Amino acid sequence: MKFSLIAIVSIILLFGFAGPLMADNVAFVTVNGTHFEINGNPYYYTGTNFWYGLNLGSAGPGGDRDRLLRELDRFQAIGINNLRVMAGSEGPDSSSGRMVPSLQPSQGVYNLEVLDGLDYLLNEMGQRNLRAVMCLNNFWTWSGGMKQYLAWNGSSGATETFYSNTGAKQDFRDFINFIVNHVNPYTGFAYKDDPTIMAWELANEPRGNTNTTNFNTWIDDTAAYIKSLDSNHLITTGSEGETPWPSSAGLDFVANHNGPNISYTTCHIWPQNWGWFTPSNPSGYTSAETKAINYLRKHATMANVNLNKPLVLEEFGLARDSSSYDPCSATTYRNLFYEAMFEEVYFSAEDGNAAVGANFWAWAGDGRPLVPYGSTWSPGDPWIGDPPHENQGWYSVYDSDASTLNIISAYCADMYALGPIPGDIQLDRDVDFIDFALFAGHWRTTGCGQCSGADLSGDGDVDMDDIALFADNWLMKR
Repeated sequence: MKFSLIAIVSIILLFGFAGPLMADNVAFVTVNGTHFEINGNPYYYTGTNFWYGLNLGSAGPGGDRDRLLRELDRFQAIGINNLRVMAGSEGPDSSSGRMVPSLQPSQGVYNLEVLDGLDYLLNEMGQRNLRAVMCLNNFWTWSGGMKQYLAWNGSSGATETFYSNTGAKQDFRDFINFIVNHVNPYTGFAYKDDPTIMAWELANEPRGNTNTTNFNTWIDDTAAYIKSLDSNHLITTGSEGETPWPSSAGLDFVANHNGPNISYTTCHIWPQNWGWFTPSNPSGYTSAETKAINYLRKHATMANVNLNKPLVLEEFGLARDSSSYDPCSATTYRNLFYEAMFEEVYFSAEDGNAAVGANFWAWAGDGRPLVPYGSTWSPGDPWIGDPPHENQGWYSVYDSDASTLNIISAYCADMYALGPIPGDIQLDRDVDFIDFALFAGHWRTTGCGQCSGADLSGDGDVDMDDIALFADNWLMKR
């Protein structure tokens, strides 16, 4: 690759270019029917949940930038191209069972070290062509979330009363306005102008429970407010889908996603949490897998037929064998479950159906839980994939889980192969000298749309950022 890059750059220099290499992550993710696109080409979404990335990126307490860079490099090596991250967390930091330090430790007051951690994370992701789904709020209390917004407004009511609490909703809007318009000092972009961000997510697993009318109104009103601030990015709900108990959870997949400013749909699948599977009795695995597949297919059908929007399976996981929290324990049934879920999404994408992306839960990388395994998290403990209130090691995927990582990597490759090869201008499934001649013919063209396929980065010009993409795929075939 080094030789090809040097060769291509040397040839292009004959056309009179002088300037620095640029990052190629410069086009926004868009939606076309039931599919995502980047620069008019399909974008198939292979990701993980990296909710603690903003804390890991901090230069203050809880941060470890060296580790953050190692984890991002691992994602790139595996083929993961999308990270779902918390973009909001609320204090007070003295509360137990929460991710701390929080971004907003008190009402309207921000921890600048944590904010800088989010800035740093997005900058480093952009340099590696990773996209971010930015989760803004949480139905559950492990990041503060809706209950904290209620508490700041003097309410101890149930979480779903957030949707009816004028003060709490306004405080959340104030945060949205702050974060969407925040300028990242590392990139120089306001978040609303940063293409590394794929989407704004209203909340993690919001439920209507007994307040469904106000819940649906809040979804549509909040999405419209975000769109009024930011016309570049996609918006989604963060919903689990209907769960096995749609009535009591106050969830209606179509009604929750049919608003004009909701760009795509989401669902989550939790066989153990939902009572479908008990790791101590693995004989029930086959039945649990069947239920999970049916759940995904049901939601994909609604996304396709009722909504004409993409579906992302943005959370799914399974415990290690026998519910062990030991990082060295086996992952036999987790691996089977991952394969089943990945396969469903892959064949949906291949067949042109609505399920086109997946984020497994959750990445721990080289973090490890403290002994005794299975205890809950305390400030200063290593960040892993399990939120602070949960048994540490429950759903985490480590850098040492070789069999699981092989499955993830293979799926990443399969999904990538569904998309176009940047640089294949003649569309014959390889990048060769004919493509180079076509590319060179558009060199230094500006304001040209896609320039007959030569504008690989989608910024309207054919320049050095396009060379980086072209060189990365030089002589690639499919």
